[in-house]
Amino acid sequence: MAELLLMKGNEAIAEAAIRAGCRFYAGYPITPQNELCEYMARRMPEVGGTFIQSESEIAAINMVYGAGSAGARAMTSSSSPGISLKQEGISYLAGAEVPGVIVNMVRGGPGLGSIQPAQSDYFQATRGGGHGDYRTIVLAPGSIQEAVELTMLAFDLADRYRNPVVVLGDGMLGQMMEPVRFPEGPPPAPPPKPWATTGMRGRERPNIINSLYIEAEACERHNRRLMEKYRQIEAREARYELVDPEAEYFLVAYGTSSRICRAVLARAREEGLRVGLLRPITLWPFPRAAIERVVEHARAFLTVEMSAGQMVEDVRLAVEGRKPVYFFGRTGGAVPTPQEVLNCLKLIREGRGGEW
Repeated sequence: MAELLLMKGNEAIAEAAIRAGCRFYAGYPITPQNELCEYMARRMPEVGGTFIQSESEIAAINMVYGAGSAGARAMTSSSSPGISLKQEGISYLAGAEVPGVIVNMVRGGPGLGSIQPAQSDYFQATRGGGHGDYRTIVLAPGSIQEAVELTMLAFDLADRYRNPVVVLGDGMLGQMMEPVRFPEGPPPAPPPKPWATTGMRGRERPNIINSLYIEAEACERHNRRLMEKYRQIEAREARYELVDPEAEYFLVAYGTSSRICRAVLARAREEGLRVGLLRPITLWPFPRAAIERVVEHARAFLTVEMSAGQMVEDVRLAVEGRKPVYFFGRTGGAVPTPQEVLNCLKLIREGRGGEW
């Protein structure tokens, strides 16, 4: 069995990327993801990879574009304001169908906000975030072990679909320490990339990486093909965890908020409430199938977020008005407590539940 290691979340994600075959990293320091950047600076030379502390977040994402275009497994990371600066480059990655992994350890906002953990970048991550019609696959780990596994998965999904993949964590997940295990053995060989810009190599024509289409009809054909790819991702890649599918009330939460909600379940039983937990692991595609499994017998849903209410919109879209959907959240880096969530559930049972 692989050795059990005690690691900080940011460092575990970096090591997972390296073990997934990432050999190019470009980033820029920002709290609370600095340890990831620092770890990559030390480890990348040890594995024959390339680390660049870029002059800006904008430069970093465009370096990932270049390395990914050449076929490398490439990654960048940042926190909320830095991810905002990367949006144009992420749109280019999606438009040119260049794989890349982007890690966002979310902090409180808007603006510079706080350096405390938050989940207020959900809209940005799941709606594309930049210009144009495109999607990024979004993975939301709930523990450091899962962050390791989902980071490794992110590189596989990015290559499989030639699409950017976002690993969406938060400052708490990045800074806490937990025991983790990594897969043993060498990193897997990336799949063949005959589209990569690696020179002619016997081809009649050079490969060209591009997202510019001058003619409207050509651009529309490209968009239609991208939309078909996104439909395939929605059909194949939605992931979730469902705790107590026979419950009457369901908490819907991801990441750090789901850890808090997990602590509510036993307390709720003591109060005579049978409460389940629906934890999306992919935020996009959103796991609508999980809602379908429970919506007929559920009495109500309570979405818990470290935001002013963003994922709750996807929950309501999936529920389609069939049952009440309530929301409780804390913002700016404040973290909900199990007792606050339990109090909200009791109000819902009494018919006095409402918005935060």
